[in-house]
Amino acid sequence: MIHQLDLRGDGGLDSRVLNNPVWSALDGPHAGFAERNGQAARYPVDVYAFAALADPGDPAAWADLHTLVGPATVVRIKPAEQVPDGWEVVGGGVGVQLVDTALRAEPAPEAVRLGPDDVPEMLDLVARTEPGPFLKRTIELGTYLGIRERGRLIAMAGERLRPQGWTEISAVCTDPEHRGRGLATRLIRAVAAGIRERGDTPFLHAAADNTPAIRLYESIGFTLRRRSTILLVRTP
Repeated sequence: MIHQLDLRGDGGLDSRVLNNPVWSALDGPHAGFAERNGQAARYPVDVYAFAALADPGDPAAWADLHTLVGPATVVRIKPAEQVPDGWEVVGGGVGVQLVDTALRAEPAPEAVRLGPDDVPEMLDLVARTEPGPFLKRTIELGTYLGIRERGRLIAMAGERLRPQGWTEISAVCTDPEHRGRGLATRLIRAVAAGIRERGDTPFLHAAADNTPAIRLYESIGFTLRRRSTILLVRTP
């Protein structure tokens, strides 16, 4: 089941685009990344491993997705509660979505902008900390900031989904040896400052069982908006 708190951001910004954020991004500001067929779309597999449907309850949208990705193909979709006959659920989970309602956004002087040359280090940090999907081209989706110590990348955060008027903060992670210093909080505030500067409102996602992350996000000004199911499915 999907649970939702309807919120509006600054200036009455409509949050309903966040009900289906992957589709809203691919059908909006991230249309340039979209591999699309009718009412189904996905990001390139080396950018972000998710597909989306305009209406997950519409069988025609699932048919469009089948045409897009091909037979016997595994694809990750959110949000989705059930699949049509012939589709196989092979995995999944429950996620939560939080939106900025009282975050203090500010630059972090020690943070540096990360670029393509930093991707190997970023992938290594992600592999050691498992903050969620980050692939070799994910950095193309937005601004990523990092904190280095003695030249080594020890923390990072950046931007991923961009539904109209909103930007997701993602890949928030800190090297285990450097936790407890507030690095993640400083990077979230810094990434949020850039998002707010261009007129968007920050939001983020976390696994529903990642209690420490959710508590951190709530403590710095995010509000839980929605819980939804993520499905890993195999096409007929």
